[in-house]
Amino acid sequence: MLTVTLVATFAAASMWQQWRAVEVETAERGRVQSTWILVGALDWSRLILREDGRSGGADHLAEPWAVPLQEARLSTFLAADKNVSQVDDATTDTTEAFLSGQISDMQGRLNLTNLVDGGNVQTLTLRQFTRLFERLALPQQELSLLTDALRRAQATTGADVNTAPLLPPTMSQLGWLGLAPTTVARLAPHVTLLPVRAPVNLNTADIDVLLAAIDGLDMASAQKMLQAREARHFRTLSEVRDLLGASIDINEGAHAVASSYFEVRGRLRLGDAMVDERSLVRKQGIEVTTLWRERGAFDRETAPGTPEAPR
Repeated sequence: MLTVTLVATFAAASMWQQWRAVEVETAERGRVQSTWILVGALDWSRLILREDGRSGGADHLAEPWAVPLQEARLSTFLAADKNVSQVDDATTDTTEAFLSGQISDMQGRLNLTNLVDGGNVQTLTLRQFTRLFERLALPQQELSLLTDALRRAQATTGADVNTAPLLPPTMSQLGWLGLAPTTVARLAPHVTLLPVRAPVNLNTADIDVLLAAIDGLDMASAQKMLQAREARHFRTLSEVRDLLGASIDINEGAHAVASSYFEVRGRLRLGDAMVDERSLVRKQGIEVTTLWRERGAFDRETAPGTPEAPR
């Protein structure tokens, strides 16, 4: 009996180790395949932005890049090429793979990089963020904390150099500067962190950003802007000035009708596994460059193919 027990124990241990090795290999294979599929999706989005760059002019929400990709089977994309929906020797059944994603204009948000320049707080941008914090019912003390942290993070000389916080590369790391997670979550749809100073695109900004970005703009005028651009997007800032009147300041330094920075989000659902990826890309004419890319669980409560709130 003892011998039988020992043999059964060794056999069970061996089978468990073999099962574990198979599961690890399967998971790793799925991860690698998901990564390559999402890389292809990023290249596809770059082609869309490149084609948009050929036409030049303004960027607005009626363009092809602004239409989100609802979750769809990956096999439907493969079927579009030579009617091949599934490769016979494929190691993963693409009929159970679902892809979704969207492209968002990052210049449709307030840019934190504009807040401090060369260690000096920019008055106009500070007014914009003050209005945004008020509209979102966020504490002004956190704005002061954020402004001071950004100023110290950009410091190159003086006492702040040794104690300065690291400048976060993305919005998700704003907690480095001492902001509460709830504040970061409330700011996320309206604020971005670009590598350079950039104006707000009045064609793509939502109503909260419009009210914050334009001095003297009231709710009635903001609604009028939204209605006007739905009928026809703004092609120049002069059209915005004509609509709002001379009493409201629209200037090239803070406002624009075209954009250079976009965020690309993709999600692949493969069986029970789900992989999310987002990238920041820069469009300069027909040249579209990926600046950074990260993978993780982003906004799992809403699918990336779900349209954003009306703007």
